[in-house]
Amino acid sequence: MVDLFLNRVLVENNWDQDELNTEREITGILENRILMLFFASSECEECQEFVPVLNDFFKRLKDPAYIEYPKLLTLIYISLDQSEEQQERVLKEMHKKVLFLAFEDPYRKELQTMFKVKDVPTVVVLRPNGSILSPNAVQDICRFGSDCFHNWQESAELIERSFMLNEEFDDLNLRSATDPVRRLKYKTEDDKRKRRWWKLWGKKGKDGNEGEEERDGAWDAKRKEGDKGTWRRR
Repeated sequence: MVDLFLNRVLVENNWDQDELNTEREITGILENRILMLFFASSECEECQEFVPVLNDFFKRLKDPAYIEYPKLLTLIYISLDQSEEQQERVLKEMHKKVLFLAFEDPYRKELQTMFKVKDVPTVVVLRPNGSILSPNAVQDICRFGSDCFHNWQESAELIERSFMLNEEFDDLNLRSATDPVRRLKYKTEDDKRKRRWWKLWGKKGKDGNEGEEERDGAWDAKRKEGDKGTWRRR
């Protein structure tokens, strides 16, 4: 799925409209995530009605004000507007963590053709491997809200990071979803090695103490025999 936007420029819907255009940035924001492509137009009344629903859906899964551990989800707005001003009107109503393609980017139309989008609003949901989870999830989002994400998650076989509660991640975007599994695996193996080391060390210590006790006993016996010999010479 990362390949879908490599060598492209994704823009963040924040005040500065930061651009993500390096391979590392694109990989960090898309790898091991469920991707939602939102095709819409400001002239469409149904789109205008759906945007608040989609915003609520997205906030409950990504916004720290609603959820402690944001889900592995990315939303990209693919504008089918006729002007940049129309696109801006839609973006003003959308969450600041939403990404979008610039209006002058012709890739918007290519994506529309690629996913055979004929009606708006349309939300195409993709697995991390790029395969389609849902050709249009608008009705599911309206009907089930954020609960439908769990079905997508199971189908995509995503692994949550949130079960590693004590881990401090420097940059969550640059970590693999399977990273906690590897950490847990290695931690378990380290514990096993420590137990084996302590067991071996304890055994050696015990054998060493027995050897010292034997040497001490032999020395005491020799000292007693020496004392007897001295007594006899007297």
